[in-house]
Amino acid sequence: MIKNIALLGIAFLGCASKEAPKPFLPTEPMTPVVPKVYTFTKDPIWVDEFETPGLPNDKFWSYDVGGSGWGNNELQYYTKADLDNAHIENGILTIEAIKEKTGANNYSSARIVTKGKQDFLYGKVEVRAKIPAGRGNWPAIWMLASQSDYGSVYWPDNGEIDILEHVGYDPGVMHFSVHTKSFYHSIGTQKTATTRLDDFDKEFHVYTMEWTPQSIKSYIDGKLYFTFENSGRGWEEWPFDKKQHILLNLAIGGNWGGQKGVDDTIFPNKFLIDYVRVYGLNP
Repeated sequence: MIKNIALLGIAFLGCASKEAPKPFLPTEPMTPVVPKVYTFTKDPIWVDEFETPGLPNDKFWSYDVGGSGWGNNELQYYTKADLDNAHIENGILTIEAIKEKTGANNYSSARIVTKGKQDFLYGKVEVRAKIPAGRGNWPAIWMLASQSDYGSVYWPDNGEIDILEHVGYDPGVMHFSVHTKSFYHSIGTQKTATTRLDDFDKEFHVYTMEWTPQSIKSYIDGKLYFTFENSGRGWEEWPFDKKQHILLNLAIGGNWGGQKGVDDTIFPNKFLIDYVRVYGLNP
């Protein structure tokens, strides 16, 4: 028994005398992961300064036409190539809503789009504009997918970027949003930010959106108000890796714009755009 205890003691001392394992030390210092910094071209890759009087340039712009409500129970009929509703004069594009019977609708307006003519994947969009006042109007500067690659329905599965929206019954509150399959207003998950701009209808302001593989950001006059990050969790949250096109329109009424009714004394109602400039994403 004593002999066995002695042998065990020797074995224990032998184990205790071994060196403890040393922590792994890399031969070179670890390099911290730095988020990629994206930049944009110095000069625009596409621009419309609206310098030629008459209709919008048909090399750049087409028209969405009709009075079906556009999914929002809107009240206007969008016309095609009608100088009363969309015309250029003195370097300014005017989108004008008029109280007049057009088809089955009591108002006419215009919605011009670059789809199929100027489609973009990433970049910076700048629009200098003066937003109209008036209860019942709903002007917007926005973007939609130029193709349907995701999901079972075009919208919201393929994404929408709202560079700027304004509803006339809530004057001076400027809205920036994105809509995707996971994030949109009908299910109460929309990603939106707002700010106040009291002279929105008296002065021109520059509304900017920066779009990279990493994020979408919106600005007014260079000040950041909205950021939406790419979560990396799939197209349901980030379908914004496909081309989109620009839309400019002035809607009347609708589920949102018409919540407080329409003031018919505001017509004709004018949405003024000085320029649209698009800058490319640098390699």
